[in-house]
Amino acid sequence: MPGGQMEREEKVAMELTDEVLKSMEVGMAFRDYNGRISSMDFHKATNYLVTASDDESIRLYDVQNAMCLKTINSKKYGVDLVCFTAHPTTVIYSSKNGWDESLRLLSLNDNKYLRYFKGHHDRVVSLSLCPRKEYFISGSLDRTVLLWDQRADRSQGLLRVQGRPAVSYDDQGMVFAIAFGGLIRMFDARKYEKGPFDIYSVGADKSDANVVKFSNDGRLMLLTTMDGHIHVLDSFRGNLLSTYNVKPVSSHATLEASFSPDGMYIVSGSGDGSVYAWNVRGGKVAFWASTDTEPPLIKWAPGSVMFTTGSSELSFWVPDLSKLGSFVVMK
Repeated sequence: MPGGQMEREEKVAMELTDEVLKSMEVGMAFRDYNGRISSMDFHKATNYLVTASDDESIRLYDVQNAMCLKTINSKKYGVDLVCFTAHPTTVIYSSKNGWDESLRLLSLNDNKYLRYFKGHHDRVVSLSLCPRKEYFISGSLDRTVLLWDQRADRSQGLLRVQGRPAVSYDDQGMVFAIAFGGLIRMFDARKYEKGPFDIYSVGADKSDANVVKFSNDGRLMLLTTMDGHIHVLDSFRGNLLSTYNVKPVSSHATLEASFSPDGMYIVSGSGDGSVYAWNVRGGKVAFWASTDTEPPLIKWAPGSVMFTTGSSELSFWVPDLSKLGSFVVMK
Protein backbone atom coordinates (compact mmCIF):
# COMPACT_ATOMS: atom_id res chain seq x y z
CA MET A 1 0.00 0.00 0.00
CA PRO A 2 1.28 3.57 -0.66
CA GLY A 3 3.61 5.08 1.90
CA GLY A 4 3.99 1.75 3.73
CA GLN A 5 0.59 2.25 5.30
CA MET A 6 -0.45 -0.74 7.40
CA GLU A 7 -3.33 -2.74 6.09
CA ARG A 8 -6.13 -2.91 8.57
CA GLU A 9 -9.81 -3.47 8.43
CA GLU A 10 -11.87 -0.52 9.59
CA LYS A 11 -14.55 -1.73 11.96
CA VAL A 12 -17.63 0.45 11.93
CA ALA A 13 -20.23 -0.22 14.58
CA MET A 14 -23.83 0.12 13.47
CA GLU A 15 -26.29 1.45 15.98
CA LEU A 16 -29.30 -0.78 16.48
CA THR A 17 -32.54 1.05 15.70
CA ASP A 18 -36.09 -0.01 14.86
CA GLU A 19 -35.31 0.46 11.16
CA VAL A 20 -32.12 -1.61 11.32
CA LEU A 21 -33.97 -4.39 13.12
CA LYS A 22 -36.82 -4.34 10.58
CA SER A 23 -34.30 -4.79 7.76
CA MET A 24 -32.75 -7.94 9.20
CA GLU A 25 -32.88 -11.15 7.21
CA VAL A 26 -31.03 -14.46 6.99
CA GLY A 27 -27.55 -13.76 5.66
CA MET A 28 -26.28 -17.32 5.90
CA ALA A 29 -27.70 -20.69 6.92
CA PHE A 30 -26.22 -24.11 7.72
CA ARG A 31 -28.69 -26.75 6.57
CA ASP A 32 -26.68 -29.91 7.21
CA TYR A 33 -28.47 -30.90 10.45
CA ASN A 34 -30.35 -34.20 10.66
CA GLY A 35 -32.48 -33.12 13.61
CA ARG A 36 -33.71 -29.98 15.34
CA ILE A 37 -31.22 -27.75 17.13
CA SER A 38 -31.91 -28.12 20.85
CA SER A 39 -29.50 -25.53 22.24
CA MET A 40 -26.89 -22.94 21.24
CA ASP A 41 -24.54 -20.57 23.01
CA PHE A 42 -22.16 -17.77 22.07
CA HIS A 43 -18.80 -17.50 23.81
CA LYS A 44 -18.65 -14.05 25.40
CA ALA A 45 -15.06 -13.20 24.48
CA THR A 46 -14.46 -14.91 21.12
CA ASN A 47 -16.27 -15.36 17.81
CA TYR A 48 -17.32 -18.90 18.68
CA LEU A 49 -20.81 -20.37 18.68
CA VAL A 50 -21.67 -23.87 19.85
CA THR A 51 -24.84 -25.80 18.97
CA ALA A 52 -26.43 -29.04 20.16
CA SER A 53 -28.85 -30.97 18.00
CA ASP A 54 -31.25 -33.90 18.10
CA ASP A 55 -28.93 -35.59 15.58
CA GLU A 56 -26.67 -36.12 18.64
CA SER A 57 -24.03 -33.66 17.45
CA ILE A 58 -22.20 -30.77 19.11
CA ARG A 59 -20.87 -28.26 16.56
CA LEU A 60 -18.39 -25.43 17.01
CA TYR A 61 -18.58 -22.44 14.65
CA ASP A 62 -16.31 -19.51 13.92
CA VAL A 63 -18.99 -16.86 13.43
CA GLN A 64 -16.71 -14.19 11.96
CA ASN A 65 -15.60 -16.49 9.16
CA ALA A 66 -18.91 -18.39 8.91
CA MET A 67 -17.21 -21.76 9.30
CA CYS A 68 -18.05 -24.94 11.17
CA LEU A 69 -14.74 -25.76 12.88
CA LYS A 70 -15.67 -29.07 14.46
CA THR A 71 -18.46 -31.61 14.82
CA ILE A 72 -18.44 -33.97 17.79
CA ASN A 73 -20.98 -36.76 18.07
CA SER A 74 -22.47 -37.83 21.41
CA LYS A 75 -24.19 -41.02 20.29
CA LYS A 76 -23.97 -42.75 23.66
CA TYR A 77 -25.54 -40.01 25.76
CA GLY A 78 -27.29 -37.79 23.24
CA VAL A 79 -27.08 -34.03 23.77
CA ASP A 80 -29.72 -31.51 24.79
CA LEU A 81 -28.44 -28.29 26.39
CA VAL A 82 -24.93 -26.92 25.82
CA CYS A 83 -23.08 -23.92 27.33
CA PHE A 84 -19.57 -22.56 26.97
CA THR A 85 -17.35 -22.34 30.01
CA ALA A 86 -14.94 -19.39 30.22
CA HIS A 87 -12.64 -21.40 27.95
CA PRO A 88 -13.72 -21.13 24.28
CA THR A 89 -13.26 -24.81 23.48
CA THR A 90 -14.70 -26.31 26.68
CA VAL A 91 -18.43 -26.83 27.13
CA ILE A 92 -20.88 -28.28 29.63
CA TYR A 93 -23.76 -30.25 28.18
CA SER A 94 -26.75 -32.30 29.28
CA SER A 95 -27.73 -35.67 27.85
CA LYS A 96 -30.91 -36.72 26.10
CA ASN A 97 -30.89 -40.48 26.29
CA GLY A 98 -33.29 -40.90 29.19
CA TRP A 99 -31.05 -43.17 31.24
CA ASP A 100 -28.12 -41.01 32.37
CA GLU A 101 -28.92 -37.45 33.44
CA SER A 102 -25.32 -36.51 34.27
CA LEU A 103 -23.91 -33.25 32.97
CA ARG A 104 -20.55 -33.41 31.22
CA LEU A 105 -17.57 -31.09 30.93
CA LEU A 106 -16.18 -31.69 27.45
CA SER A 107 -13.01 -30.48 25.74
CA LEU A 108 -13.86 -29.81 22.10
CA ASN A 109 -10.15 -29.74 21.24
CA ASP A 110 -9.58 -33.44 21.78
CA ASN A 111 -13.14 -34.71 22.42
CA LYS A 112 -12.30 -35.71 26.00
CA TYR A 113 -14.56 -35.66 29.04
CA LEU A 114 -12.91 -33.64 31.79
CA ARG A 115 -15.59 -34.26 34.42
CA TYR A 116 -19.03 -35.79 34.99
CA PHE A 117 -21.54 -34.00 37.21
CA LYS A 118 -23.93 -36.55 38.73
CA GLY A 119 -26.98 -35.66 40.76
CA HIS A 120 -30.10 -35.16 38.63
CA HIS A 121 -32.63 -37.98 38.18
CA ASP A 122 -34.63 -36.57 35.27
CA ARG A 123 -34.02 -34.42 32.20
CA VAL A 124 -32.13 -31.16 32.74
CA VAL A 125 -34.22 -28.37 31.19
CA SER A 126 -32.24 -25.28 32.19
CA LEU A 127 -28.53 -24.54 32.53
CA SER A 128 -26.70 -21.31 33.37
CA LEU A 129 -22.98 -20.65 33.93
CA CYS A 130 -21.74 -17.99 36.31
CA PRO A 131 -20.01 -15.27 34.24
CA ARG A 132 -17.31 -14.52 36.87
CA LYS A 133 -16.45 -17.81 38.56
CA GLU A 134 -16.37 -21.52 37.78
CA TYR A 135 -19.87 -22.09 39.11
CA PHE A 136 -23.03 -23.13 37.29
CA ILE A 137 -26.62 -24.05 38.08
CA SER A 138 -28.95 -26.60 36.52
CA GLY A 139 -32.69 -27.08 36.75
CA SER A 140 -34.34 -30.45 36.12
CA LEU A 141 -37.75 -32.08 35.70
CA ASP A 142 -36.84 -33.95 38.92
CA ARG A 143 -37.92 -30.67 40.59
CA THR A 144 -34.50 -29.75 41.84
CA VAL A 145 -32.03 -26.98 41.06
CA LEU A 146 -28.44 -28.03 41.71
CA LEU A 147 -25.49 -25.68 42.24
CA TRP A 148 -22.11 -26.81 40.94
CA ASP A 149 -18.43 -25.97 40.91
CA GLN A 150 -16.75 -27.01 37.64
CA ARG A 151 -13.82 -28.39 39.68
CA ALA A 152 -15.96 -30.91 41.62
CA ASP A 153 -18.16 -33.73 40.35
CA ARG A 154 -20.70 -33.50 43.18
CA SER A 155 -23.19 -30.67 43.52
CA GLN A 156 -22.45 -27.94 46.06
CA GLY A 157 -26.07 -27.23 46.87
CA LEU A 158 -29.67 -28.29 46.20
CA LEU A 159 -32.88 -26.27 46.01
CA ARG A 160 -36.28 -27.96 45.63
CA VAL A 161 -38.92 -26.48 43.34
CA GLN A 162 -42.61 -27.16 42.61
CA GLY A 163 -42.56 -27.30 38.83
CA ARG A 164 -40.37 -27.11 35.75
CA PRO A 165 -37.56 -24.68 36.69
CA ALA A 166 -35.91 -22.05 34.48
CA VAL A 167 -32.62 -20.75 35.93
CA SER A 168 -30.20 -17.92 35.16
CA TYR A 169 -27.30 -16.02 36.68
CA ASP A 170 -27.25 -12.25 36.33
CA ASP A 171 -24.47 -10.45 34.43
CA GLN A 172 -22.27 -10.18 37.54
CA GLY A 173 -22.77 -13.70 38.84
CA MET A 174 -23.89 -12.28 42.18
CA VAL A 175 -27.56 -13.16 41.83
CA PHE A 176 -29.43 -16.02 40.22
CA ALA A 177 -33.10 -16.42 39.38
CA ILE A 178 -35.28 -19.53 39.50
CA ALA A 179 -38.64 -19.28 37.75
CA PHE A 180 -41.59 -21.68 38.02
CA GLY A 181 -45.33 -21.50 38.65
CA GLY A 182 -45.78 -17.85 37.66
CA LEU A 183 -43.11 -16.55 40.06
CA ILE A 184 -39.42 -15.65 39.77
CA ARG A 185 -37.42 -16.25 42.91
CA MET A 186 -34.25 -14.16 43.33
CA PHE A 187 -31.27 -15.60 45.23
CA ASP A 188 -28.00 -14.14 46.47
CA ALA A 189 -25.45 -16.57 45.01
CA ARG A 190 -23.35 -16.37 48.21
CA LYS A 191 -26.27 -16.99 50.60
CA TYR A 192 -28.69 -19.05 48.51
CA GLU A 193 -29.30 -21.52 51.34
CA LYS A 194 -31.18 -18.75 53.18
CA GLY A 195 -33.85 -18.84 50.48
CA PRO A 196 -34.90 -16.14 48.00
CA PHE A 197 -34.34 -12.52 48.99
CA ASP A 198 -37.23 -11.49 46.73
CA ILE A 199 -40.06 -13.11 44.76
CA TYR A 200 -41.47 -11.48 41.63
CA SER A 201 -44.88 -12.22 40.14
CA VAL A 202 -45.63 -12.23 36.41
CA GLY A 203 -49.36 -11.73 36.79
CA ALA A 204 -51.82 -14.53 36.12
CA ASP A 205 -49.49 -16.59 33.91
CA LYS A 206 -49.02 -19.86 35.79
CA SER A 207 -47.95 -21.93 32.76
CA ASP A 208 -44.60 -23.72 32.70
CA ALA A 209 -41.55 -21.45 32.65
CA ASN A 210 -39.33 -22.00 29.60
CA VAL A 211 -36.48 -19.48 29.77
CA VAL A 212 -35.44 -16.77 32.22
CA LYS A 213 -32.67 -14.29 31.28
CA PHE A 214 -31.09 -11.02 32.38
CA SER A 215 -30.14 -8.21 30.04
CA ASN A 216 -26.39 -7.56 29.67
CA ASP A 217 -26.50 -4.60 32.06
CA GLY A 218 -28.54 -6.60 34.58
CA ARG A 219 -31.36 -4.03 34.72
CA LEU A 220 -34.02 -6.08 32.98
CA MET A 221 -35.04 -9.70 32.91
CA LEU A 222 -37.34 -11.72 30.72
CA LEU A 223 -39.35 -14.86 31.31
CA THR A 224 -40.94 -16.95 28.57
CA THR A 225 -43.72 -19.43 29.27
CA MET A 226 -45.38 -22.32 27.48
CA ASP A 227 -48.55 -20.27 26.97
CA GLY A 228 -46.61 -18.03 24.56
CA HIS A 229 -45.95 -15.07 26.86
CA ILE A 230 -42.70 -13.10 27.09
CA HIS A 231 -42.70 -11.10 30.32
CA VAL A 232 -40.22 -8.24 30.83
CA LEU A 233 -39.46 -7.11 34.37
CA ASP A 234 -37.30 -4.59 36.16
CA SER A 235 -34.76 -6.94 37.75
CA PHE A 236 -34.15 -4.67 40.77
CA ARG A 237 -37.74 -3.89 41.75
CA GLY A 238 -39.52 -6.85 40.17
CA ASN A 239 -42.30 -4.80 38.58
CA LEU A 240 -43.70 -6.19 35.34
CA LEU A 241 -42.93 -3.72 32.54
CA SER A 242 -44.57 -5.44 29.59
CA THR A 243 -45.85 -8.76 28.29
CA TYR A 244 -45.61 -9.81 24.64
CA ASN A 245 -47.72 -12.59 23.22
CA VAL A 246 -46.86 -15.19 20.60
CA LYS A 247 -48.37 -18.57 19.71
CA PRO A 248 -48.14 -21.07 22.61
CA VAL A 249 -45.58 -23.88 22.40
CA SER A 250 -46.03 -27.61 22.86
CA SER A 251 -44.76 -29.35 25.99
CA HIS A 252 -41.69 -30.78 24.21
CA ALA A 253 -40.64 -27.41 22.69
CA THR A 254 -39.00 -24.34 24.24
CA LEU A 255 -40.06 -20.73 23.72
CA GLU A 256 -36.81 -18.79 23.73
CA ALA A 257 -36.25 -15.05 23.62
CA SER A 258 -33.07 -12.99 23.74
CA PHE A 259 -32.12 -9.41 24.64
CA SER A 260 -30.08 -7.38 22.18
CA PRO A 261 -26.63 -6.43 23.58
CA ASP A 262 -27.86 -2.94 24.55
CA GLY A 263 -30.96 -4.37 26.27
CA MET A 264 -33.26 -2.21 24.12
CA TYR A 265 -34.76 -4.99 22.00
CA ILE A 266 -36.04 -8.53 22.42
CA VAL A 267 -36.22 -11.13 19.67
CA SER A 268 -38.28 -14.25 20.22
CA GLY A 269 -39.43 -17.43 18.60
CA SER A 270 -43.09 -18.41 18.47
CA GLY A 271 -45.10 -21.62 18.64
CA ASP A 272 -45.85 -21.36 14.90
CA GLY A 273 -42.15 -21.10 13.98
CA SER A 274 -42.11 -17.37 13.26
CA VAL A 275 -39.76 -14.75 14.76
CA TYR A 276 -40.80 -11.53 16.49
CA ALA A 277 -38.91 -8.42 17.62
CA TRP A 278 -39.95 -5.77 20.13
CA ASN A 279 -38.53 -2.48 21.36
CA VAL A 280 -38.74 -2.78 25.16
CA ARG A 281 -39.86 0.86 25.32
CA GLY A 282 -42.11 0.95 22.29
CA GLY A 283 -43.63 -2.44 21.47
CA LYS A 284 -43.58 -4.61 18.36
CA VAL A 285 -41.00 -3.74 15.72
CA ALA A 286 -40.85 -6.67 13.32
CA PHE A 287 -42.25 -10.06 12.45
CA TRP A 288 -40.82 -12.73 10.15
CA ALA A 289 -43.15 -15.54 9.08
CA SER A 290 -41.92 -19.11 8.72
CA THR A 291 -43.02 -22.38 7.18
CA ASP A 292 -41.67 -24.11 10.29
CA THR A 293 -44.20 -25.29 12.85
CA GLU A 294 -42.06 -25.26 15.98
CA PRO A 295 -40.44 -22.33 17.77
CA PRO A 296 -36.84 -21.62 16.74
CA LEU A 297 -34.22 -21.15 19.41
CA ILE A 298 -32.86 -17.64 19.30
CA LYS A 299 -29.65 -16.00 20.56
CA TRP A 300 -28.29 -12.51 20.03
CA ALA A 301 -24.56 -12.40 19.29
CA PRO A 302 -22.60 -10.50 21.98
CA GLY A 303 -21.75 -6.93 20.95
CA SER A 304 -23.03 -7.41 17.42
CA VAL A 305 -25.92 -6.44 15.16
CA MET A 306 -26.68 -10.10 14.50
CA PHE A 307 -28.77 -12.86 15.99
CA THR A 308 -29.03 -16.56 15.22
CA THR A 309 -32.02 -18.86 15.06
CA GLY A 310 -31.85 -22.61 15.41
CA SER A 311 -34.50 -25.00 14.11
CA SER A 312 -33.82 -27.75 11.59
CA GLU A 313 -31.11 -25.37 10.37
CA LEU A 314 -28.83 -22.71 11.86
CA SER A 315 -29.49 -19.21 10.49
CA PHE A 316 -27.51 -15.99 10.93
CA TRP A 317 -29.62 -12.81 10.74
CA VAL A 318 -27.98 -9.52 9.72
CA PRO A 319 -29.23 -6.11 8.51
CA ASP A 320 -29.93 -5.75 4.79
CA LEU A 321 -28.11 -2.50 4.10
CA SER A 322 -29.86 -2.06 0.74
CA LYS A 323 -33.18 -1.64 2.57
CA LEU A 324 -31.90 0.96 4.97
CA GLY A 325 -30.91 3.86 2.75
CA SER A 326 -30.79 7.02 4.83
CA PHE A 327 -31.79 5.20 8.04
CA VAL A 328 -28.29 3.87 8.66
CA VAL A 329 -26.66 5.64 11.57
CA MET A 330 -22.96 4.95 11.99
CA LYS A 331 -21.36 5.43 15.36
